[in-house]
Amino acid sequence: MEWEVVIGLETHVQLSTKSKIFSGASAAFGAEPNTHACPIDLALPGCLPVLNREAVEKAIRFGLAINAKVANRSVFDRKHYFYPDLPKAYQISQFEHPVVIGGELTIQVENPDGTTYAKTVHLTRAHLEEDAGKSVHGIVHGKTGIDLNRAGTPLLEIVSEPEMRSSAEAVAYARALHELVTWIGVSDGDMQKGNFRCDANVSVRPKGQKEFGTRCEIKNLNSFKFLQAAIDYEVRRQIELISEGGKVVQATRLYDPDNDETREMRTKEDSMDYRYFPDPDLQPLEISDEWIDEVRATMPELPGAALNRLIQEYGINEADAIQLTSHRPLTVYFETAAANVKDKKSVANWIRGEVLAKLNAAELTIEESPVSAEQVGQILNRMSDGTLNQKGARTVFSAIWEKKGDNVDALIETLGLKQISDTGAIEAAIDAVLAANPKMVAEFKSGKEKAFNALVGQTMRLTKGKANPAQVNEILRAKLAQ
Repeated sequence: MEWEVVIGLETHVQLSTKSKIFSGASAAFGAEPNTHACPIDLALPGCLPVLNREAVEKAIRFGLAINAKVANRSVFDRKHYFYPDLPKAYQISQFEHPVVIGGELTIQVENPDGTTYAKTVHLTRAHLEEDAGKSVHGIVHGKTGIDLNRAGTPLLEIVSEPEMRSSAEAVAYARALHELVTWIGVSDGDMQKGNFRCDANVSVRPKGQKEFGTRCEIKNLNSFKFLQAAIDYEVRRQIELISEGGKVVQATRLYDPDNDETREMRTKEDSMDYRYFPDPDLQPLEISDEWIDEVRATMPELPGAALNRLIQEYGINEADAIQLTSHRPLTVYFETAAANVKDKKSVANWIRGEVLAKLNAAELTIEESPVSAEQVGQILNRMSDGTLNQKGARTVFSAIWEKKGDNVDALIETLGLKQISDTGAIEAAIDAVLAANPKMVAEFKSGKEKAFNALVGQTMRLTKGKANPAQVNEILRAKLAQ
């Protein structure tokens, strides 16, 4: 039997506000336990929530970015359930009347053969809510501690339609969503801190069947690798279970990466189990068209528009443009470096090669690069005007990286890297190499092309890597042809 996979994602994005969604306590990560928890977060009697305006503006911002409807009126509800780290025994969320309705996100999905295809995933909604606290195990043997620093941090829960049909599509959607929320500045998207985490709703059905199968929800997946692995395992589990005559039970499951499996946490609740009702402590949220227009006026260029512009304005290929627009600071870095460089493609190649390789090896972000975009532009200009060759450019780049200097021209002089472009000097070096290597000359003339490369290498060695490689190749070939 041929099976079809049905996947929908619920993504919790922590909004990058300084304070929490309903209190003035700090939303900063990493403080000592319970030092960022005020009486409202602790649910002490008589404490009333007050909505954070910045959290609402970030929700509006997201709604505009996905071409959704931003509701002029939305309602906060109480969602009842008990966890030790939820002091009120309910979560303030939105249910029937969310702040963002609909929207869509176009993703690029890679096939196993390396080709890609575009797919548009429609969104159901995005709603504001507060996060719960955190249970901490193992500090005291046999006991669990409760840290309420995270309680009340603002979340935007983004719910997709069940339109994805493979783990590859789900990961492509999650990556695109992560790129978008960081690009427009509503979240830092730090997955290690839990600021971007996904719940995957997964079901299977026979190919051609219209009715959905019974779904299971895999909670709190905070890496793209785990998201893909968890979905793939769950799909296999459900297909095997049904094929053997069993039935899938609607449940909430947890992915165990050590054993690469999902395990049942609890049978799944439906909305009625949460006893939703409007929170009497909060008025309905009213968002005027004027407020929406104010936020719209501050919106940055979106990733898709930036990608198309880089292709058209800078003449770079689509693969380069996709990578350079994967992160807004990277786009800014590229455009700053390319501002005064004639060959824009060389800038794209240098950033994708030298810069990103160094950053990845050092586990740094583009914002943390020791070499500025302006310095990269200066290095490339010195290559284009013949002052530096490729090797010299890399040496200057490494010197700035290692804080041996920050002035490109001064480093070229200090390190003696100025490229030799004088024809007479290069001819003299080549003549010396030819005289010293008659065997290589004979091998080249007998048809061995490798000998030519060896002679080029000898010439570069003799000039301490300073000779212009293009001139070396041209002059050497001319002399060997005599």
